[in-house]
Amino acid sequence: MNLRAVLFDVDFTLCRPGPELSAERYGRIAARHGIELDVSRYDLAREAAALNLKRHPELLHDDTIWHRFTAEIFVRMGGPEALASACATEIEQGWEVSENFELFEDALPVLEELRAHGLKLGLVSNTGRNLDEFVAHHRLDVDASLGSGAFGRTKPHPTIFREVLGRLEVEPGDAAMVGDSVEDDVEGARATGIPLAFLLDRENRHPEVPNRLPDLFALPAALGIAVDRS
Repeated sequence: MNLRAVLFDVDFTLCRPGPELSAERYGRIAARHGIELDVSRYDLAREAAALNLKRHPELLHDDTIWHRFTAEIFVRMGGPEALASACATEIEQGWEVSENFELFEDALPVLEELRAHGLKLGLVSNTGRNLDEFVAHHRLDVDASLGSGAFGRTKPHPTIFREVLGRLEVEPGDAAMVGDSVEDDVEGARATGIPLAFLLDRENRHPEVPNRLPDLFALPAALGIAVDRS
């Protein structure tokens, strides 16, 4: 394999939501409406809402799906249905702000290492926010970035991967993909013809999946790149 490029998912791969996108944000927004939420129920509420999440059958980017998802979390934390949509809109606005996200400590060092070996770097994300702004804010040295909101289709649709690869001028067979979703990132990449697709499993949730990485520091070795960390 003539590896020329590596594609990365963004959220929960290179970065995580910061304090402004936590369960407490739901609580603060609800409080402004005179409602008290049980923030301790956030994790269970989010997992339950995720199970009910229904994608567009043609994998079109649809902000209304994520709006309903956010509103359901609000309700499952104890919020009233009557205020769910309005509060969800306020909550979602925080996800559009680049500084509300924190890079994982391994993100910049690994991107720099791959760049030092002459690889092209691309970002492909299921998000409606402005990825160019995100790249600039976090000073990411990448060659191309594309969000589903700007493109119109979400991962795992092959066309969004192909679009990023086209911007990099790299064929699928000469690329690798890294992300935290089995369906969106691993299966989507393989369906596109990308031979190396790695699952980033920071919390060890999928021990059965091959080509699994505990963190990004493990990526260069998985790609056959020798790294001296002494």
